[in-house]
Amino acid sequence: MIVIKNLTKKYNDIKVLDNISLEVKKGEILGFLGPNGAGKTTTMKILTGFISATSGQAFIDDINVQEDSLAVRRKIGYLPENNPLYEDMKVSEYLNFVAQMRELNNQTRVDEIIKTCGIVGVMEKNIVELSKGFRQRVGLACALMHDPDVLILDEPTSGLDPNQIVEIRNLIKKLGKQKTVILSTHILPEVQATCDRVVIINEGKIVASGTLDEITKQAKGKAEVNAIIQGAEEKIKQALSSLPGVKLVSKESKEQENIYKIQVEQANDLREAIFDLCVQNNWKLLGLTVNLVSLEDVFRELTTKEI
Repeated sequence: MIVIKNLTKKYNDIKVLDNISLEVKKGEILGFLGPNGAGKTTTMKILTGFISATSGQAFIDDINVQEDSLAVRRKIGYLPENNPLYEDMKVSEYLNFVAQMRELNNQTRVDEIIKTCGIVGVMEKNIVELSKGFRQRVGLACALMHDPDVLILDEPTSGLDPNQIVEIRNLIKKLGKQKTVILSTHILPEVQATCDRVVIINEGKIVASGTLDEITKQAKGKAEVNAIIQGAEEKIKQALSSLPGVKLVSKESKEQENIYKIQVEQANDLREAIFDLCVQNNWKLLGLTVNLVSLEDVFRELTTKEI
């Protein structure tokens, strides 16, 4: 549905996008992650025909964005980060205005969008009076008005309170069952709760792409096994440190229990080996848990120099 090939964007001598390529399948919700200034918004503006690329190509449903941007705009709904609304208009007036601009004379479609976006109760309010959550809903209603195949959402939950975030998240998940969605955000829990696949961009380059499981497995980060063991402390630390794949063993005491934190390469599952070690040495194993690398760990690893 969406194909980007070798896309580059320069502003004077500054390269904002550096030869990126990606595909988004029909019916997929793609999380587009990156720190501020990474190139997320620039990519979205190119996809929507708002700006042109320096080189490379972008296609929406096999239509070249640069060659036929008008046809592309008929297929996409776009909610930019700074939601542009006419604040002096009532919600009902604004939605009817958008419908007219889209050459839609179907009131049934307008009514359907009002219900889908949950804005029935604010239709006669001026937009200036709305909370940010309802403004985002109105913006989504505008983006959906012409029933596009593709939704491009730039930071749709930025600045919302926790309840509003959950409401918008549920709405996006519902829409994702019918449409292809690109969701740009730097709110990582949003991606984990909403998206089928993730692309991470940093300094204009794609540094990771795949499902959440695939990305965390590709990462160089550490997994951690926490074991609560009763026995001679030095012998336990020495034995745990000698297990294959162990990078570091540390100990902390909590409520009269010794908790051994064992950092390992993520591919190594040492739970069986730790259990066997305790049996061989007659140590009491009171607890064993594994903490895998999180999306936040991966994000920090790929977008900063911290490991």
